[in-house]
Amino acid sequence: MTKIERFEDLEVWKIAFDCANLIYDLTSIGKFSQDYVLRDQIRRAGVSIFSNIAEGFERDGNKEFANFLTIAKGSCGEARAQARFAFHRNYLSEDEYKVLSEKLIQTSRQISGFRSYIRQSEMKGRK
Repeated sequence: MTKIERFEDLEVWKIAFDCANLIYDLTSIGKFSQDYVLRDQIRRAGVSIFSNIAEGFERDGNKEFANFLTIAKGSCGEARAQARFAFHRNYLSEDEYKVLSEKLIQTSRQISGFRSYIRQSEMKGRK
């Protein structure tokens, strides 16, 4: 098994990072780009996902890491709710909404699985 030395090595972080990039792409065009409140809020939620994974990793302890993963998972839900609202406002096409929603669901599931692994791991870190 490959040793994980940096948060950038985590598959769950990579998936979350891709989600945020997709969010930025979708919110940079059309009517969505002009709704500054919703655009900025969904972007913050997207960035929060991978940022909390990174911060938790750097905390050097499984309990704190699991807590930050929980926060990241919450941000996935927040972004999904905002994506649904954007779809109902006709800022996203049905296909764009489905792609984004599925990507966020996949990310949420990955975070859940990784959080379970971290909680059960015998390697506890310094905290």
